[in-house]
Amino acid sequence: MAHYDAIFKNGTIVNQDGTHLADIGVRGGLIAALGSLGAATADVVTDCAGLHILPGVIDTQVHFREPGLEHKEDLATGSLAAVMGGVTAVFEMPNTNPLTVTREAFADKIARASGRMHCDFAFFIGGTHENVGELPELERMPGCAGVKVFMGSSTGSLLVADDDGVGSILRVISRRAAFHSEDEYRLEERKPLRIPDDPRSHPVWRDPEAALRSTRRLVALAHKYGKRIHVLHISTAEEMVFLAGHKDVATVEVTPHHLTLDETAYVRLGTFAQMNPPVRDAAHRAGIWAGVDNGVVDVLGSDHAPHTIEEKRKPYPSSPSGMTGVQTLVPIMLDHVNAGRLTLERFVDLSSAGPARIFNIARKGRIAAGYAADLTIVDLKRRQTITNAWIASKSPWTPYDGVAVTGWPVGTVLRGTPVMWEGELVAPAGGRPVEFLETLAS
Repeated sequence: MAHYDAIFKNGTIVNQDGTHLADIGVRGGLIAALGSLGAATADVVTDCAGLHILPGVIDTQVHFREPGLEHKEDLATGSLAAVMGGVTAVFEMPNTNPLTVTREAFADKIARASGRMHCDFAFFIGGTHENVGELPELERMPGCAGVKVFMGSSTGSLLVADDDGVGSILRVISRRAAFHSEDEYRLEERKPLRIPDDPRSHPVWRDPEAALRSTRRLVALAHKYGKRIHVLHISTAEEMVFLAGHKDVATVEVTPHHLTLDETAYVRLGTFAQMNPPVRDAAHRAGIWAGVDNGVVDVLGSDHAPHTIEEKRKPYPSSPSGMTGVQTLVPIMLDHVNAGRLTLERFVDLSSAGPARIFNIARKGRIAAGYAADLTIVDLKRRQTITNAWIASKSPWTPYDGVAVTGWPVGTVLRGTPVMWEGELVAPAGGRPVEFLETLAS
């Protein structure tokens, strides 16, 4: 009789091969068996009757603010928010203080995360004018998700606004690089269009042309140097149409807030709806959904970028851009599933299989023998209201406060061990660096 460390029984598995009832047997943190395991025994058996079991959700864009801005968030609180929302792994961004642009800064982040983060983790290395020569080695460090470049919406050395600078980075790297794509030159020209104390002017300043112009430049450079690019948080319908013609080099991320909110959010939420690139009107939101429907979009990222309530209450444009999102990614998207805007299988493709495919993640992204037993267990029928009180971030607010959704994360499982179950943290911090096929030790 087979014996396992853990069995998750009677659940409906949603996977690359469809949706079906099956049990999952786990040994040594890996999936060892799938199917009917009724005769098997296990140290721990979890009954998942009535629940759907998804491959662990991977959020490929978060800002956890450590080091340097820990009053907003830190690696422990950000990862707690992740697992409370059903997320099993995150990719964290380099705009910390100091910037994550050197071997020493990267190693410091890995050290800070080890033993403190509740989910698995990877960190992007920032690409700058100054560190170009080191990027071929930096991008291959274990735990590195790749190179991140800010073509707009950043300051100091992390901003690479010019084509020569972006080209010099693309010329030397070999992995897929991620880009914040807004044209810094146009943003500077249009700054006078900001209206004091009126966040509705934010998408007027950072207009669709600023995004499209930058993305056109970026794609041309990717073709010139024959390199892979990942364009983050697409916010315009025009970019989605353009990128459909360049899937040879470009993969595409969208965010739940660009799929959910529109320009009415500025009236309702004020500066709490302010982020970069901006939430735009309903026509752009429809264009982003079209990219989900026709397969142009590869992944979802929350772009979790917390600021304190006090900071967000500052009058525009002194108010910072960014909102929390890692904890609400799963329930917001499950609500879209229940509303018929996408299938549950497409959500799995965007949140686990897609990240694994485009970033070459080892042993994650599907429920299959030999893969890590990372699972997001959800109740598709549960009706629940998102509240600020539920948010575990150090900046405890959400633009979805008071929003009722259908579909809720019940359990977050890391390597066969439940970390969150029914809204409670049930295991100590055990996150590990994500392994990539392009960074595996020889």
